Amino acid sequence: MRTPKTQGLSLKALCELCRKKQPTQNRCIVNFNKICVIGLGYIGLPTASTFAAQGVDVLGVDVNSSIIETLNQGEIHIHEPGLRDAVTKAVQSEKFKAALKPQEADAFIIAVPTPFHEDKYGEYNGRTYKLADMTAVIAATESILPVLRKGNLVVLESTSPPRTTIELVAPILERSGLKAGTDFFLCYSPERVLPGQIMRELIENARVIGGVTPESAQAGADLYSIFVKGQIIKTDSSTAEMVKLMENTYRDVNIAIANEFSRLADKFGVDVWEAVSIANLHPRVKILSPGPGVGGHCISVDPWFFVETAPELTPLIYQSRQVNDAQPNFVVDIVQRALGSLKGKTIAALGLAYKPDVDDLRESPAGEVAHLLQKQGARVHAGSRSSRMQTCPVFPSPLLLKMPSATQTRFCCWSNIRSLPASSPRRLPKRPKPESPLMPSTAGKKPNGRLPVLRSSGSARGSNRVS
Repeated sequence: MRTPKTQGLSLKALCELCRKKQPTQNRCIVNFNKICVIGLGYIGLPTASTFAAQGVDVLGVDVNSSIIETLNQGEIHIHEPGLRDAVTKAVQSEKFKAALKPQEADAFIIAVPTPFHEDKYGEYNGRTYKLADMTAVIAATESILPVLRKGNLVVLESTSPPRTTIELVAPILERSGLKAGTDFFLCYSPERVLPGQIMRELIENARVIGGVTPESAQAGADLYSIFVKGQIIKTDSSTAEMVKLMENTYRDVNIAIANEFSRLADKFGVDVWEAVSIANLHPRVKILSPGPGVGGHCISVDPWFFVETAPELTPLIYQSRQVNDAQPNFVVDIVQRALGSLKGKTIAALGLAYKPDVDDLRESPAGEVAHLLQKQGARVHAGSRSSRMQTCPVFPSPLLLKMPSATQTRFCCWSNIRSLPASSPRRLPKRPKPESPLMPSTAGKKPNGRLPVLRSSGSARGSNRVS
């Protein structure tokens, strides 16, 4: 909040005044008494409840009225360990409440989804790529306009294409008549947390703060230092945007090579798990686990933002996305070789989330595999601990945990699913190894195949293991 003595000062002058008064702290004059968090999903709600736990008054905003009603009753609409207790305490302490529209606050955090367009694509040199749908970011930013005041801080957390903060968010906010970096602070600060560990990692992980000006970066650092115990790194907004995309694109490219190795191993009659484990004994090699694809709203999405903004520079990133998006077809081929014709076969798909012990079905390759199995005529019984499965129209049959007549296909296993025994699984015949004059013939020998059971490795996001 500004005082009467500082009301006419610019943000830069305010920061300089503060540095003179408190040279060892190097902090800007921003008192965060009230924060408005727009978007109450997997990131926004944990962030809001974490601020509230530190005694800050938090208004959570969402366009879904049922979510608002649920949260104001102290209940939650998503699964994340520790989140229910945090929200309940925040509501009971009256430090958190939810509403449909923003109100005046000292800081505004935008944490809304950035999905793909369903009906729009880009094209470059014959390559078609997906485009980010920034509708929610635009709407959230516009909702701040009526309540934006001088000295406020606005933070975009939503994963976005490079330069979104300065080329999309800033111009919208400046329709208020205020100038970004001069009249109000503006930052980009991406979440860098693992679902299932969000409540802990929000506090302990390093935090990147990218400001449109150095003063904005400092204001953002002041805000997150309220609860962040990890290192806070200050940079510019475009660098922070690129850091987030680089982290997940790096994972996607490495998963793609692992998935391609699994196809090569299948072609050559090699046990991919043995090959990977031996290769990883090399001190400078760390091959990830191949799997049925890449899921979640990070690794499977973020690389496309690079492709969209610079298609002429991203052939490797584009091809990695193609490899990982095609992996469900490879999985179905494995199942077909194990069972023969899939028409009329009953297959239990155990676990549909994109990683273990979460309820997030977004971009999950397990769902795509189940769709493909259905197209081949199989009866798919999809099972998951996700509460969302109760209303999923694509898989109407709930899982019967004891299905002796079904082939169990474990895509992404919750801890209770992982312990289930397979129901008499058949061995999968490998493709025959090519004959070599240096190796004795294996003709007539019984194939030493793998079981047609798909398991999650439980590793980082997007790396679902097929075993």
